[in-house]
Amino acid sequence: MLFNLKDIRYCYQREKAAIDGVSLEIDAGEQIVLLGPNGCGKSTLQKVIAGLIFPSQGEFWAYNTKITKNKMQDKNFAAAYRQKIGFVFQNSDVQLFCASVLDEVMFGPLAMGLSFDKAKKQAEEILDCIGITSLKDRLPHHLSGGEKKKVAFAAVLVVNPEVLILDEPTNGLDPKTQRWMRGMLRQLNESGKTIIIATHQLELVPDLAKRVVVIGDGHTIMADDKPAIILANQELLLAANIIDQDQHVHLHGQLQHVHVHRHE
Repeated sequence: MLFNLKDIRYCYQREKAAIDGVSLEIDAGEQIVLLGPNGCGKSTLQKVIAGLIFPSQGEFWAYNTKITKNKMQDKNFAAAYRQKIGFVFQNSDVQLFCASVLDEVMFGPLAMGLSFDKAKKQAEEILDCIGITSLKDRLPHHLSGGEKKKVAFAAVLVVNPEVLILDEPTNGLDPKTQRWMRGMLRQLNESGKTIIIATHQLELVPDLAKRVVVIGDGHTIMADDKPAIILANQELLLAANIIDQDQHVHLHGQLQHVHVHRHE
């Protein structure tokens, strides 16, 4: 088992839980979609797994180690942990801060102790792989939304993490870039990487999920099952506020048909 969350609760404010009583086990190589409405706690759960925040109650274990604030204050342990786990934020602007795209993608390898020449070579290889070499001298904040997302993705992939955590990875992207992102994530999972995606977009489930964890407005897990079973449960999707009463029959029918067609 890669990750084990036991009765996790996290509060941003003293009395208000962002996630409440969440227990979840994740094995290496899984491709999981955390599905739920905006504000239900998906991003908070991802940040706990990434070691960015720490539970108000409960325990979080990763790589057979209990992850706590004190443990992550060990610089060597924290560096090793964060090399294994790459986080792509919903808003790319929060993780782009360098003067050029190449500098942005080199930052991780340099922080890991690689020489300048090796870091540059590694960065140039990942830029070529993603198809954004032409952007390498551009200022990241002058790029389009889709270009920024690709740069943020490259900056995470360049250190070759074992786990990729992505918060609403297709939000704000044009259809072409969305297709690219979905295809890239499938390839990475097929290569053995663990993928944990948070989204409120039900239409991403057929393409990106091998397992779906539904989180509702109550900030708890409502279901954890195979995509086909989740998609077939209209009452669950309504109760979780993922679809509304007017659209659920039509939307569900479309998604179930796509899912069966892709995975049979």
